[in-house]
Amino acid sequence: MSAFDKYLHAVIVRAMDEAQDDGSATIDAHHLLLSLAADQGSTAQQVLTSAGLDRATVREALDREFEHSLSMVGVSPAAYGLPGPSHASQQPKMGASARLALERSFACARKKDLRSAHLLLGILQAQFGTVPRALALAGIDQAELEDHVRQTLTSQE
Repeated sequence: MSAFDKYLHAVIVRAMDEAQDDGSATIDAHHLLLSLAADQGSTAQQVLTSAGLDRATVREALDREFEHSLSMVGVSPAAYGLPGPSHASQQPKMGASARLALERSFACARKKDLRSAHLLLGILQAQFGTVPRALALAGIDQAELEDHVRQTLTSQE
């Protein structure tokens, strides 16, 4: 198993923990983003931090996106006193958004050249979904952040 394979496994395990904490049956792209934001010392975490996105800020943005999505259909979590998520009873499976993010990541470089920033780039390349909505609500220019990741990758070659 290569060093990147071990790294990817660790990212997915952290994302699985995030999904279980959310009570989700699937690991989605936003769980991968939370995992990368918590990965101290990685290039992906450093890029996110430089954009003002640590793990807590990403979590807040995702929570805001959830509340905003509910409000679009007339539901206010505060008005109904909804309980927090319960831990998923089964191990979450890889969801479609996470699979697509990983596929985009792997398409960015040869396997031997893959790094954490490629995973971040694969997540950021999504044009629709929870991650783009959460980043927009947090005031993050997703295209600018993508460019920053690309520049970081280019400078590391």
